[in-house]
Amino acid sequence: MAYEPLHHKYRPQTFGELVGQDAIATTLTNALQQQRIAHAYLLCGPRGTGKTSSARILAKSLNCVRQDHPTPEPCGVCETCRSITNGSALDFIEIDAASNTGVDNIRELIERAQFAPVQCRYKVYVIDECHMLSTAAFNALLKTLEEPPSNVVFVLATTDPQRVLPTIISRCQRFDYRRIPLEPMIGHLRAIASQEAIDINDEALRLVAQVSQGGLRDAQSLLDQLSLLEPPIEADAVWDLVGAVPEQDLLALVQAIVSDNGTAVLEQARKLMDRGREPLIVLQNLAGFYRDLLIAKTAGDRQDLVAITPPTWADMQTLAQDLDIALLLQGQQHLRSTEVQVKNTTQPRLWLEVSLLGLLPSTLISAPTPQLLPNSSPSPATPPLPPSTPLRAGHSPTPSSPPSSPPPPLPHSPTPPPADTPDPNLDQLWLQVIAVLEPLGTRALMQQQGSLLFYDGTVARIGISSKPLFKMAQGRVENIEAAFQKVVQQKVQVSLEVLLDPKPEAPAPNISGAPGRQPTTSPPSIPESPPPPVPHDQAVSPSNSSPAPPTIEPAASANQQPAAPLMPEIASDFDRAVKNFAQFFNGQVVDVDIDNDVDTLLKEGRANSHNGAASQPSHPDRDVPF
Repeated sequence: MAYEPLHHKYRPQTFGELVGQDAIATTLTNALQQQRIAHAYLLCGPRGTGKTSSARILAKSLNCVRQDHPTPEPCGVCETCRSITNGSALDFIEIDAASNTGVDNIRELIERAQFAPVQCRYKVYVIDECHMLSTAAFNALLKTLEEPPSNVVFVLATTDPQRVLPTIISRCQRFDYRRIPLEPMIGHLRAIASQEAIDINDEALRLVAQVSQGGLRDAQSLLDQLSLLEPPIEADAVWDLVGAVPEQDLLALVQAIVSDNGTAVLEQARKLMDRGREPLIVLQNLAGFYRDLLIAKTAGDRQDLVAITPPTWADMQTLAQDLDIALLLQGQQHLRSTEVQVKNTTQPRLWLEVSLLGLLPSTLISAPTPQLLPNSSPSPATPPLPPSTPLRAGHSPTPSSPPSSPPPPLPHSPTPPPADTPDPNLDQLWLQVIAVLEPLGTRALMQQQGSLLFYDGTVARIGISSKPLFKMAQGRVENIEAAFQKVVQQKVQVSLEVLLDPKPEAPAPNISGAPGRQPTTSPPSIPESPPPPVPHDQAVSPSNSSPAPPTIEPAASANQQPAAPLMPEIASDFDRAVKNFAQFFNGQVVDVDIDNDVDTLLKEGRANSHNGAASQPSHPDRDVPF
């Protein structure tokens, strides 16, 4: 006679033999006793918990010939029960959905379902792993599943119910199978070991149930393998067979880590790997052990929450008393971050030792919190500049000497909130971001109107000094985020806000409206130090409306004609924005719909632009600034 594995030999034959699924067994038993048979059932849950076995038990209960009606206790010896058990019954069709995923397979099933049963009361279709069906196949099954023939029952089984269409789930009675609890599984395994004369002690049997993680089929298969070893079977044999790290070895490793002894940690890790343990398995088992230590620290009376033997649990409780929860959480986070490195590296042993040394308390406590990423250092092409020095597209900036004494505060400037206090690191990072910002117009806008207020590695707040330009700047958030990603090598979320006290205006470039002047290729000189800010009491106001004298640019050479007068100083934020536009376009003002107060300013800028248009060549390749 051919050998029969334990998980086949001890498959449940009635609902009463289901292990750990009492609620489902009771519901189906009552449905059969009351003759309330549904037309479709959905059985979902982890592997090895009894879904397919329940489908076969239901088919035998519906068709057992020992009774003239469905019964919750099939005999198992009649011709119908035996044919369903060995899979030879004509009216019991078990389909593997992974191999029959197409709509044509479902159409063929629907056509056959229209015929009456050959030798049974009900024709039962079991679709195993039904989540593998395609969407078209599910849709083709909808109508038949909702209103099948009176003598047809559908049983759908799956381990991934999230992938089943909601329209399918709503047409079925759903039963969720849970993982088998530890104690019922130990009792079932002890009964099998007694019947099969397997000499295994209680500690090893408990360990088999814990390693299977609620899957009875896995536990039976592991017990079948252990039965081939020399008796008596100890717990160490179970650890060696499954390739996991024993609990006592993990406890010794954690004790070496807690004692802050790097040499002992390396020795324990080497012992584990010399015994054939994979570095990734060691790291994963250690992460689970840290979780059990957290439970031992916070809920020492709840051993049912962990899969740990009682002797090891007592040692863990003693060890956890002197541990800090924050240290355990930091270690758990460190293990999570290093798992990918150990999994993908070509030197897993090396990186396991490095990861374990990173768990030492002295290492976790002294680990600095990074403020800026390593790529935040200034590049040679963009040296750091003080915030007051303008940075222009295509020009190499020259560092300016720091002032000998800080300038006095403005008379009427409000005190900024503490969160927005300028930080030299923020200024340096902002200059690097501006240096890689594209296009050139956005770079000029951010240099003149923007300033970095806050950055924590993932979020950056940027202040815009001009309220009318705030909407335009909002359209450039993606460009700013791309520039941040180039500098700090990670995605940064950028938010904009209007500054209550705008930063001082950058020095204006030279503008000449004289006819015949050609644009020069050399950049305008940057002053060594920024001009002093204009006090608020000297700005143009309704009480002091006399225009300031025009500023005349000195001639750059003997052949250069005198420069045209600059636009008058305007105190409001929007007037500064108009002036910056005029300067950037070399006198050509963008026409916008604004109040009559700036109409004169627009006309003057447009007049200057028309006077110089005849002599200045067009630049079709110049980037559009905004």
